[in-house]
Order: sequence, then C-alpha cells, then structure tokens
Amino acid sequence: MTTPLYTPLAAAAAALRQDGYALLQPQDVAALADVPLAALNALIPSWDTLELDNYLKDGGRYRRRRHSCFVQTGQQLSQTAHRAHWQPLEYNALHGGMHRLFEPVLPATVAQPAWAALITAIGQLCSAARGHSAPWYVEAHQFRIDTTDGIGRPTPEGAHRDGVDFVAVLLIARDGIKGGETRVFEADGPNGKRFTMTEPWTLLLLDDATVIHESTPIQPLAAHGHRDTLVLTWRAGAFQGQETST
Repeated sequence: MTTPLYTPLAAAAAALRQDGYALLQPQDVAALADVPLAALNALIPSWDTLELDNYLKDGGRYRRRRHSCFVQTGQQLSQTAHRAHWQPLEYNALHGGMHRLFEPVLPATVAQPAWAALITAIGQLCSAARGHSAPWYVEAHQFRIDTTDGIGRPTPEGAHRDGVDFVAVLLIARDGIKGGETRVFEADGPNGKRFTMTEPWTLLLLDDATVIHESTPIQPLAAHGHRDTLVLTWRAGAFQGQETST
C-alpha cells in the first residue's frame, strides 16, 4: 500500500495550477471547510442509505449511489431541481451518452451545515486556482463500492477525465477490503502518481483538463467489504448536457 504525499493546505491552489492535483489530509479538509472533523463525520451514516446503481453495463451489482446538483456562487450553494447525470462518450466510453437518473442525496444530508460548507470551500479553492468567479455548476455523487460480486470497481470505465473543470474525490470509508489504489496521470505526458487513501475525509482535488485518474478494483478481506467516497465536480457555464438539451 503506497503512502500518500500530502499537499500543505496553503499550497493547494498552487499545486492545482502547477501539478494538476492536490492531496489534502483530513484535518486540512476540516480546516478548509471551517468545520470540526466531527461535523464532517456526522455525514458518514448517510452512506448506509445509498441505492443500487442499475446502469452498470458490466452487469455488476457492486455500486450504490446518490446524486444531486447544485449551483455555487461564491459561498452560496443552491440545490437545483433533480436532474439526470450525463457525460459524453469521449469522457466516459462505458456509460457516456446515457441520461442516468439516480436517487437524490437525502434532504437530511444536504441540510447538515457541513455539506454546504465542504462543497463551497472546495469550490472557492477551485476558483482561486483558476481565477474564475462566475457560478460553478456542481454535481455531488455519493458512492459505495462493495464486494458483493467478489470484486468491486470504483472506476469501471478505466482511467478517465470527467469533462468538467475540477473533480474532488473524498474518501469516506474503507471497510474489510484490499485494493482501491488511486492513480493520477498527466493527460499529455508520461508522469503519474499512485497512492492509497486510507483516512476518512482525505481529499484528492484534480484539474480535469490536465490529469486523468482511476482507482483500482477492491477485493474482500471480510464479509460486506466496501469503499465509500464522495465525488464532487465543478464546471463553468452549465451542467454537462445542458447546452444541448436547452
């Protein structure tokens, strides 16, 4: 298991600009959001409420999720009407081109102060890295990858970009598994990093234009093994698919 090399919080925006990614340790994520770690931990039980992802083209039943959309302007976060998740085939060769309508993030989850504090704080870090002050179109995905099928695939589409400006992957839990190594590669170069996130609220923040990413499959070490993550994306201008559907 490869140990992560963390980015100092004060250097996160510069790391995003220079390297295409920043990796923050949990206490720095709490400091960034200006909430105690206990407030973030209060969100964790909601991962036990996720619904089965019925869109997996590999026929797997190893992924559960919820999905909701928001618009961020500065420190303000507004939830939109529930909408389908859509990606073009060029960014997701496995599930692109499909309007996938998932169950929304529970209202009780969104209502917790730590939810908006976390999303807006990371979004402002993205703004600092990009010098962008217009609204961000944010998608939030709660994921549980389990070992129901003997193996679970966090990124069944393989190494990829998401077609947005920034992607955040926050580890929520690892329970009874091995694997799940995170890999980040230059989109147009030979260099890459690999490490395993093990601590809840570890944050990997990616500049989606300059790097591609993936997580390796997980295998069980115990019954009901699973890996939980919160994946957030920020995109300027509109949600993906909104330009062509409106």
